[in-house]
Amino acid sequence: MSDRKEFRDLAEPAAAREAVDSLDLSPAPETVSLADARGRVLAERVDAAVDVPGFDRASMDGYAVRARDTFGADEADPAELDLVGAVHAGAAPDVTVEPGACAEISTGAVMPDGADAVVMVERTDELGDDGNADGDGGDAAPSRIAVRTSVAPGDHVMTAGTDIAAGARALGPGTRLTPREIGLLSALGVDEVPVEGRPRVGIVSTGDELVRPGEALDPGRGEIYDVNSTTIAAGVEEAGGEPVLYPHAGDDYDEMERLLRRAADECDLVLSSGSTSASAVDVIYRVIEARGDLLLHGVAVKPGKPMLIGRLDRSADGEAAGSDAPAGESAYIGLPGYPVSALTIFRTFVAPAIREAAGQPEPATATVEGRMGVSERYSEGRLRLMPVGLLDLDGDDPPLVYPVDKGSGATTSLVEADGVVAVDPDTEYLDAGEAVSVDLFSPDVRPPTLLGVGEDDPALNRLLDRLANPRYLAVGSREGLRRLRDGVPDVAVTAGPTDRDVDAEVLGGWTREWGLVVPAGNPDEVTGVADLVDRDLRFRNRPTVSGLRRSLDASLDDLADERDADRRGLAERIDGYERTAKAFESPVRAVVAGDADAGLGLRETAERLGCAFVPLGEQSVVVRAAADRVDRGPVAALAAELGNGDDGRVGVDAILTDLPGYSRNSRNDP
Repeated sequence: MSDRKEFRDLAEPAAAREAVDSLDLSPAPETVSLADARGRVLAERVDAAVDVPGFDRASMDGYAVRARDTFGADEADPAELDLVGAVHAGAAPDVTVEPGACAEISTGAVMPDGADAVVMVERTDELGDDGNADGDGGDAAPSRIAVRTSVAPGDHVMTAGTDIAAGARALGPGTRLTPREIGLLSALGVDEVPVEGRPRVGIVSTGDELVRPGEALDPGRGEIYDVNSTTIAAGVEEAGGEPVLYPHAGDDYDEMERLLRRAADECDLVLSSGSTSASAVDVIYRVIEARGDLLLHGVAVKPGKPMLIGRLDRSADGEAAGSDAPAGESAYIGLPGYPVSALTIFRTFVAPAIREAAGQPEPATATVEGRMGVSERYSEGRLRLMPVGLLDLDGDDPPLVYPVDKGSGATTSLVEADGVVAVDPDTEYLDAGEAVSVDLFSPDVRPPTLLGVGEDDPALNRLLDRLANPRYLAVGSREGLRRLRDGVPDVAVTAGPTDRDVDAEVLGGWTREWGLVVPAGNPDEVTGVADLVDRDLRFRNRPTVSGLRRSLDASLDDLADERDADRRGLAERIDGYERTAKAFESPVRAVVAGDADAGLGLRETAERLGCAFVPLGEQSVVVRAAADRVDRGPVAALAAELGNGDDGRVGVDAILTDLPGYSRNSRNDP
C-alpha cells in the first residue's frame, strides 16, 4: 500500500503566519568588533564613558583670546594684543594667554590656559614692529595682532563634552548600526559592541536530480542545477540571518533524516526545499513527524501550497558535537521545490521571522497602483501571489501591469517581474484596465524603459544591449504579435511568415539564413527537408510559436505539393517533429550533444557552435512598434539604432556584419 499523504485541509495564510510566529529562532546576543558592526542591531544600551570632545578645542583657525580683551573692538577701532605663541592640533599648549595677549590656534587644537574664545583669522591683522598692519618687517614673525571684532566667552570654542558628555546615553538597544552610529561609537573609543545575534539558518535542498552550480550536469539523467540553496541563502543574509549550506539530500529517508538532524543541532532554523508535497516519494514530512513536531502541512497559497512548518528535536549530544545552538528544538520550515514557489513562500512567511529574530527592522516597502494590461482568470480558491511586470508609459495614467508567470519551475518568472499582485481567493477574474496594487519586490525596483516581445534572435540580443534597461520576453513570433495587438508591449519582433494583422509601425529589421544544423562534416549527407521525411534521422524542432517553425512548415507545404501528399502525413514521418526546444540555440546544442542528427536553426548558431549547416532559405526579421507608442523616447531610441538616421544605421550594420548569414532589411520591407 502507498504511504502517500494527501493534502486535505489547507491552512489559511493567517494560520501559517501564526505557526511561524510560534517558532523560537532567536539566537543569543553576541559581541562583535566595530569593524564588523555595520548593519547589526544593538542588544544593549551604550553609554558614553568619556567626554566628546575630551577638552575645550578651537572650532576654527584664528587666535585664542580672553574675550574681555576684545570688548568694544571693531573695524574702526581694533584691539591690539601681544602674540605669545601658537597652538596646533594634536599638541599640548605650551603658552598661557595673559590679559592683553593672544595665541595663534588651529582648528581642533586644545585651548591654552587663560583663553576663553577664538577670533577667526579673517577678522584680524598682523602688525609689524611699527604697529602698522602689513608692516615691512619682512619674514619676521609678527609681535602683535589687531582684532577687528569683539567676541564673547565661548565663541568658536567647543567645550569638553559638548558633543556628548561622559555618562550620557549614547545609543539604545534596538539601534541599527549604520556608518553614523559607528562614527559615534568610534568617537567614544568603543572597539566592540553587544549586538543581537544573527539566527543561523541551515539550508538543505532535497532531490536526487540536484547538482550544485559549478559541477558537471547530466541532462540525460534529468539533472538540474540547485537553484534554491543559493537563492534562499542570499535571502537569509539579506534578512539578517547567517546562512549555512548543507550538502543536498537525495530522496532517501535515512540520508534526509541525518542531514536535517545535523542542521537542527547546529542552527536556530532549518529550511529545506523540495520533498514537501504529498506524493509517495516526498518523505520529508515523515522525518519531521518522527523526529520533531509537524505543526502545518500545506497552505492555501499559490504558488506554494506544499509548505511545512514544525520543529526538529536536537540530538542529546548536539552541544558536545560543537554546536553553538542550545539543546532542545530547532525551528523548521519546509519550502516547495520549485524556485518560484520556494522564493515566494520564503519572502512572504520566512524572511519576516528571520528579520524579527535578528532584530532587523522591516524593509521599506513600496506599493504601486497600476492597471491590468490584460485580463486574467483565476478560480482555484486560494490566495494567489501573482508575479507581475510593470510598464510606465510616461503619461498621467498609472502603469500597465501584466502577469509574468511561466510556472513555479521557471526562475525567470521572478527576474522578469517587478512585484506581486495578491489576488484574493474569492476573485475569479481580473479585467483589462482594472486597478490593482503591486507590492514591489523592493523599493529599488526600476521597471523597464521598454518592453519587447516576440522571436528570439542573436542580432536582437546585441541590439538590446545598446538600449537603457529594456526587458524582452522571448515568446515567439505569433505570440508576440498577439500581445502587441492586446496593447501591453511597446514592440514585437517577428521572423518568417506571419498571419496576424496588427495596428503597428515597422521600425526596421534584417534577414537571417535558416536551415538544418547537422554535425560537423555532415556525416549523414543531409541535403534538405526531404531527408527528414524519407530517412531515419533524429530531428529537434522549434515550437509552433517560433518563426523558424513557421518557415519549416512552409517548406513542408511545398514538399507536400510536389508529392501531391498531405503535409501532416509528411510531418508524422519525421522522427522528432513534435519534439521541440524553446530557444533558437537549443536544437543546435542537441546536435552537438549527439542527441539529434539534425536540428532547426540558423547559420550563425551552427558556425558558432562548430556544426555544419544545410541552408533552406532566408527569413525577414521585423521589429514593429505599437502605433501609439512610436513617439515614446525608448521606442524612438530603438528606431534610431535600427536605421532611422545615419548614426543608427552605423550601429545596426556593425551588429549584422559580425553575424554569419545576416544582412540588412529595408526599413519598410516586412
